[in-house]
Amino acid sequence: MEIKDQVVLVTGAGRGLGAEIAKAFGREGARVIVNYHQSEKKAKEVAQNIGDRAIAIQADITDKEQVQAMFDEAEKHFGQAVTTVINNALIHFKFDAVNRKHAKVIDWEDYETQLKGSVKAALHTTQAACEGMARLNFGRIINIGTNLVQNPVVPYHDYNTGKAALIGFTRSMARELGTDGITVNMVSGGLLQKTDASASTPDEVFDLIRDNTPLNRVTTPEELADATLFFASPWSRAVTGQNLVVDGGLVMD
Repeated sequence: MEIKDQVVLVTGAGRGLGAEIAKAFGREGARVIVNYHQSEKKAKEVAQNIGDRAIAIQADITDKEQVQAMFDEAEKHFGQAVTTVINNALIHFKFDAVNRKHAKVIDWEDYETQLKGSVKAALHTTQAACEGMARLNFGRIINIGTNLVQNPVVPYHDYNTGKAALIGFTRSMARELGTDGITVNMVSGGLLQKTDASASTPDEVFDLIRDNTPLNRVTTPEELADATLFFASPWSRAVTGQNLVVDGGLVMD
């Protein structure tokens, strides 16, 4: 299915990377659901930027009933089931290496928060999407990960663990859902310059990344957003269960 024929849900699309992913799909002609939890004004601005092919819908993605209601509303609005899900939303986390919780003080509740934001949320959207995708014999689920799983240069214990679990989720779902024409993949970025989540990161860290990256620059949200298009496009039709690291070559996995 061409991207222009898809109905694409992007979670956490009111700002940062999610907003850029939503706009990238809108640019390619897709119909886009701009999901948000609290950033209503920004989400509606993203939808307006895309045009009449987009709608902003509020839902807490850790709440299964709210996720199902969002899918029902989207299908009613567009007259077609959701074909493509981008699990992007980031729950209660900022990339602040200075003030991060260290190993001796981090709480299990911190892990739970990130596991809910990564795996529980992806489970809800996948379960809500797979019936409609199976009817179409087409589905694309794209999970957003991090290169910190491969190279935890900053040990964000809770965040890194949540994203590592999401890789396992991605591969297990790819194995089961493939017979319904559904692919499940992951796009993993590094520190992006800049989003709300990375705003607390000192410039010196960005300089260090730039100096150690083969492309000699820091990846932008727009560049990572473009990479997600590949997994939704017909060009990726034989690819599932994969993790594409998009960080300018900083991590070569």
